[in-house]
Amino acid sequence: MELRTLRYFLTVAQEQNITRAAGILHITQPTLSRQMMDLEKELGATLMLRGKNGLTLTDDGIFFRQRAEEIVELADRLEQNFVERNADVSGLITIGASEAVGGRLFAKMIKQFSDRYPLVQFHLYNEMADNIQDRLDKGLVDVGLLLEPVDTLKYDYLYLSPQETWGILMRDDHPLAGRETVDPEEAAAYPLILPLRERVRREILNWIKREEKDLTIPLSYTLLSNAALMVEAGVGCAFCLDGALAIHSSPRLRFVPMHPGHTTRSVLVWKKNHLFSPATSLFIQEMNMLRANIIT
Repeated sequence: MELRTLRYFLTVAQEQNITRAAGILHITQPTLSRQMMDLEKELGATLMLRGKNGLTLTDDGIFFRQRAEEIVELADRLEQNFVERNADVSGLITIGASEAVGGRLFAKMIKQFSDRYPLVQFHLYNEMADNIQDRLDKGLVDVGLLLEPVDTLKYDYLYLSPQETWGILMRDDHPLAGRETVDPEEAAAYPLILPLRERVRREILNWIKREEKDLTIPLSYTLLSNAALMVEAGVGCAFCLDGALAIHSSPRLRFVPMHPGHTTRSVLVWKKNHLFSPATSLFIQEMNMLRANIIT
């Protein structure tokens, strides 16, 4: 299977039309149709259904598109890395970031690095920690900004922030909104919005001292920004960290720290024993130095 075929398939999947895709790719429609049929034959699977209104991906087609996107992106990055080796410090650094107060310090670090190396560009993916780690493991993200817990056996790492405090985000008219602190067990009496990240979710359930089946959990979230809208609408109250920008998104929201207190830290991670592009290698080398010189 050639990389060119993957690019052809992704263009067809994007356009949902063989003729339009062929025009974009500057090849004939029969040639592209034959390439797609040969691809399906090679895989032994139907990737797309052909109808009067265009093409629709099958479940196999959706799965193949996801993997093809990863392969093409990785190939593009590899090609870019070799271009960078023959130039001044330039290129692309890809970062995956979860919501955390450490992001403020990280932004300052990127600004100082960019001032010194203006030819370097950054791509930023805002995702939940598990997705970032998956992209790290596949080589699709160079550096990840995560929240503990982090598997430090797999990654080299740098702590970016002081302790971040866990609490509960609620509407200002919630029965617990007037408290200075709240016991997690008290919150169990109300509808709760919990993170989807499994390790964090288990820890919260341990604080609450309840099993999930004994709680009312109308919603789970990956990033707090949309979950905060659900809190404001009255769907429930959300366990989250004080560093998340979303807790300040509305005057109707109130963040109440938990008692006893629970904290975590932001961690900058990258793969161990991995050969990075020159720009990424330099970025990683300078992070410790920049961190020491930035006043948070």
